[in-house]
Amino acid sequence: MGTTTPPRTLAEALRARGDESLAGLLRARPDLLNPVPNDITQLATRAGTRASVVRALEHLDRFALQTAEALAVAPDPAPYGILLSLLTGDGLDDGEQRDDVGAAVTAALPGALATLREQALVWGEDERLRLVRTARELLAPSPQHPSPTGLGPTVAEATAGMSPGRLQEILTTAGLHATHDPVSAVAALSALFTDRTRMAELLDTAPVEALSVLDRLVWGPPYGEVTPNPTPPVKWLRDRGLLLPVSTRTVVLPREAALHLRAGRAHRVPEPAPPVVTAAAERDPQAVDRAAAGQAFTALSTVEELLKLWNGGGPAILRAGGLSVRELKRTATALDVTEPIAAFWVELAYAAGLLATDGESDERYAPTPASDEWLDLSAQHRWTHLATAWLPATRVPGLVGGQDAKGRALSALGPELDRSAAPDVRRRVLALFAELPPGTAPDPETLLRRLRWERPLRGSSPSGEGTDLRSRLALWTLNEAELLGITGRGALSSQARALLEEGEETAAAFLAPLLPEPLDHVLLQADLTAVAPGPLERPLAETLSVLADVESKGGATVYRFTPGSVRRALDAGQAAADLHAFLAAHSRTPVPQPLSYLIDDVARRHGHLRIGAASAYVRCDDEAVLNEILADRRSTGLRLRRLAPTVLASQADPGSLLEALREMGYAPAAESAEGDVLITRAGARRTPPRTPPTPVPEGPPVPDDTLLGAAVRAIRAGDTAATVIRKEPAEGGPSSTTSSGSLPRTTSAETLATVQAAAMTGTAVWIGYVNAEGAASQRVIAPVRVEGGFVTAYDHTADEVRTFALHRITGVAELAEDGKG
Repeated sequence: MGTTTPPRTLAEALRARGDESLAGLLRARPDLLNPVPNDITQLATRAGTRASVVRALEHLDRFALQTAEALAVAPDPAPYGILLSLLTGDGLDDGEQRDDVGAAVTAALPGALATLREQALVWGEDERLRLVRTARELLAPSPQHPSPTGLGPTVAEATAGMSPGRLQEILTTAGLHATHDPVSAVAALSALFTDRTRMAELLDTAPVEALSVLDRLVWGPPYGEVTPNPTPPVKWLRDRGLLLPVSTRTVVLPREAALHLRAGRAHRVPEPAPPVVTAAAERDPQAVDRAAAGQAFTALSTVEELLKLWNGGGPAILRAGGLSVRELKRTATALDVTEPIAAFWVELAYAAGLLATDGESDERYAPTPASDEWLDLSAQHRWTHLATAWLPATRVPGLVGGQDAKGRALSALGPELDRSAAPDVRRRVLALFAELPPGTAPDPETLLRRLRWERPLRGSSPSGEGTDLRSRLALWTLNEAELLGITGRGALSSQARALLEEGEETAAAFLAPLLPEPLDHVLLQADLTAVAPGPLERPLAETLSVLADVESKGGATVYRFTPGSVRRALDAGQAAADLHAFLAAHSRTPVPQPLSYLIDDVARRHGHLRIGAASAYVRCDDEAVLNEILADRRSTGLRLRRLAPTVLASQADPGSLLEALREMGYAPAAESAEGDVLITRAGARRTPPRTPPTPVPEGPPVPDDTLLGAAVRAIRAGDTAATVIRKEPAEGGPSSTTSSGSLPRTTSAETLATVQAAAMTGTAVWIGYVNAEGAASQRVIAPVRVEGGFVTAYDHTADEVRTFALHRITGVAELAEDGKG
């Protein structure tokens, strides 16, 4: 009576768990909660489905997976000792199996087994370990899907269709007693292959070429092709059952023989411990922080320049979505970066909600209203905004330029760039950085090996990109982290460490002292250039970017003043006096005379010509200027004609006419219908309010503790309702159907009498109930009040008080006392 009966099924094993253990299962495998299982049996069934088991296997580390693979080729059930020997070997391999590896496996196996048990992939006591059937089918060997261990089928499996006569021939050739019983023959052959002494004696008589054949098959794949007339070494192996036929042209090395040749090991190299991430370089932490801060400032400048570039309306959207190759190349040229890096900045701004589509008929990309709010933030907070948008983003810029599964090109901002594994890889890579001492740059190769150990099956992708996607994501993470200033000189910066561990405000506080202070001045030079020796305050930078063109960037930015740039400032509503005052106020050097002359000369001619809609017209008080335009051959395409001494009409639209005359060297200004000069301001185009793109989740989210507790209570209550023992009706008493799996059936009078009695005595009863939607269910309830055609009761199944309509109760049955029917 005091002993515990070993579980016979996975459902019984789960039922014996505590609530905390069940919550751990649901936390590790949240897909089991959608929807919440009705009871333990349904939970066990769902935990054994192929899709759920595949997802669980993908989340195992390499040693836990190796443990599951060993169980897949072990007897079912397998004692703990057999499992351990499959991972460590039998110790009879002439010293090839190192003692330290065996000790590490012995120490790590209980933890790996606990992980498999927690995730309901393994159940049973240590002497009867069982891998769930679906996992065994996924990991066990077959001709179509070779085992990850490289082992083939057992002798019994490989000889299942073999004739008794052929079995007798193999036994005789192998030196065993022939038997007419196929079962005994298979057992005798299996016993030979598992006997170390007799197997060694048999192999001692093998030709050297035959041993070479075995060497090629022993670690897998175990299948080989043979000709109708095999070579003598192959024939020697086949005649003794060391190679068994799978088809007319295929043979296989049976599992028992392979394990003998492997000294009992299921894997060539067990990996009980994760690879250590080694340091590639040790750097000064302060130098790392400064380098990362410098790159963070460059990141901010690049994103600001991108927003400015697309301020008046960015590139058009392809019909299939995203940017064209030409537009990406144009953007890369404007930002002075390569196309892959340009794709990263474009995708980052999009993920941060700073860029979006405008939704117009001629749909284009443009800055969002949120971009103006972002520009108003301090530099450190602008950086934390970008970094926190990058961490959870599932869009992968590194894929741009590649192809999807159907051979279509992947474009920046296109619809096929989401990879749900990206956030997990990013955070794991940065977590491995954070485990190293400050200033330490990890070796990328050891970092990749660590990631492959942690998730050996998490590489493939639905788009058919192969098994290296996780490694590619990690390498892209290293590059993007350096571009963004998360890392500096290959090591994690203090501000990024603070962002990961303490939040945005702490990270901003770390970064603020490392960023250069914005300047309120420039240095004007006589060659019509201005040098900004550092970052400029935003109003100064915006005005100067209109008044001058950026000639070069770097530690200092060089701006060049040209007639076109000065005209651009005048078009924006500035007067010549305003420009002179602006330069005098913000230059640490005197305003050069050539620059003053340039401004005055352009201003004198600016607006001398007026462009309006006729389709278009040119108006000028100086008739000589209009005569000059008419005489210029370059104006032929404008189809100009004189309407009055000071007015020319054109069939071109005002915008084209304006640009054409500017190309001819004039400085016209557009005017309104009232004759006022139109002021054109750059950057007026904004999208409607847009939210950043939502990351594509990788499976269901991990539930919180409150939801887990409620789910466990609901499963327990449903299990109680499903497994409770019902009292059989007394002979001659009210008849009710109480067979398992069916609803009880009683008359209305019997139902009312039974629930009233239960309410008076405070006992629980079992009812069948059909809700308003017609869905039938069985429940265990404790009636509290019966009145007005309704029963108010505590529903053990739902773990709450509910009201049930009497006319919807199909029947009622009492529960057995003390678990006895």
